[in-house]
Amino acid sequence: MTKDIVLAIDQGTTGTTVVAVDRNLNVIAKENQEFRQIFPKPGWVEHDLEDIWSSTVQTLGAILSRPEVSAERVAAIGITNQRETVGLWERADGQPLHNAIVWQCRRTAERCDALRAEQDKAETIRRKTGLVLDPYFSGTKIEWLLDHVPDARKRAQAGEIAAGTIDSFLVWRLTGGQAHVTDVSNASRTMLFNLETGQYDEELAAWLNVPIQILPEIRSSAEVYGETRAIPGLPDGIPIAGMAGDQQSALFGQACFSPGDAKCTYGTGAFLLMNTGEEIKYSNHGLLTTAAWKLGPDAPMNYAVEGAVFCAGASVQWLRDGLELFESAPDIENLANQVENSGDVVFVPALTGLGAPHWRADARGLIAGLTRDTTRAHLARATLEGIALQCYEVLNAMKQDVGQLGDIRVDGGAAANNLLMQIQSNLNGQTVVRPKMLETTAAGAAFLAGLGAGVFKSADEITAAWQEDRRFEPEQGIDTNSLITKWNRAVSKA
Repeated sequence: MTKDIVLAIDQGTTGTTVVAVDRNLNVIAKENQEFRQIFPKPGWVEHDLEDIWSSTVQTLGAILSRPEVSAERVAAIGITNQRETVGLWERADGQPLHNAIVWQCRRTAERCDALRAEQDKAETIRRKTGLVLDPYFSGTKIEWLLDHVPDARKRAQAGEIAAGTIDSFLVWRLTGGQAHVTDVSNASRTMLFNLETGQYDEELAAWLNVPIQILPEIRSSAEVYGETRAIPGLPDGIPIAGMAGDQQSALFGQACFSPGDAKCTYGTGAFLLMNTGEEIKYSNHGLLTTAAWKLGPDAPMNYAVEGAVFCAGASVQWLRDGLELFESAPDIENLANQVENSGDVVFVPALTGLGAPHWRADARGLIAGLTRDTTRAHLARATLEGIALQCYEVLNAMKQDVGQLGDIRVDGGAAANNLLMQIQSNLNGQTVVRPKMLETTAAGAAFLAGLGAGVFKSADEITAAWQEDRRFEPEQGIDTNSLITKWNRAVSKA
């Protein structure tokens, strides 16, 4: 039987999705399963690695049970993942030592403050890694685990445990413990990765008290890392051949292959990336520099600048679950459309701090401008505006760093919200382009795996397959200045 299907595992913050893509880059099947979120303390967020693994196995099994997909046709598996989330596990049997610490978790904020107080450390970290010194990234999370899990540091020195981001954990489990690897895009989010050398930096590892020997080997984003072994419902011997952090994967899935190409993914958070090619570009306006991908062991590294918004879809989930304003996330659009504007209501969705360009771990969510006339609809519209205003700030920072941007390609679940996309276009005065395939994060992982396994020959095939769904042009006569002014005032109080 012809092996003409690539499976992409998209392991996200709130659930795991598996997508099956055929040789013509058509999505032929998709399965998703959510898993629980764990909040031990205010500002702390954890995941049980076994929950993540269970959701992965079950979605793989569900998609292989579909009549349009058969295991014998699967040529390769690609992985994309929530990036900075990190865990520890036993090398002997792969069992977790502790819940994974999620990218949103702020428990190491004081540790970051202490490092920042030491002369030149924050600037050295920025210069070497392209990142700001913030609890968002994996390095201080690994240090926390080693210091708080009983005997973890001692056992790390003895070589008994492994650390890694979710891509590493999944490859370890999928290969039966035969491969402990990560790719350049995920490694670049650890605060331990040197952008110029493409390897872990010994000085930074020493500062963060992280022994390099527990970290995964850094590989390219498109190559065979290992083969499946003893996975229920999945044949042995399927190559795992592509890997990238979720936002770099979305940039790849959006066919943003040329320097200057940019995209925004609206997921749990919102993430804006611009391809800078083989050039490392540093921001003067609070953006990050990151590895984008490396298309094979001997290929050059591609880089990107990035702005991260911590709460986008998570804000909508909070309205749904915390305030019970509506039953399902898509309902927010109809509710927000019941009013022409948000009145004086401004919602700053700093529910887990503020990311780029502010980088304020201490910021908290704020709703301002409430009156007796405020309704659920005003709050719903203010939430969509709050998401768009955060992205506006990041795009504005990109303009200041690199000059005028072109069209912005959008994806992620909230990109289906027409009102949100129109608000974004109005705020930035730029065309927003939505593709037909919104699952671009999973698509990017499938494309990378297909390249790594030889199913696809070049990125040109991906460019040819990318299709536009709708363009949102800036509307005339819309007063965005007053909205931005109210936003700036509210952010200063968050």
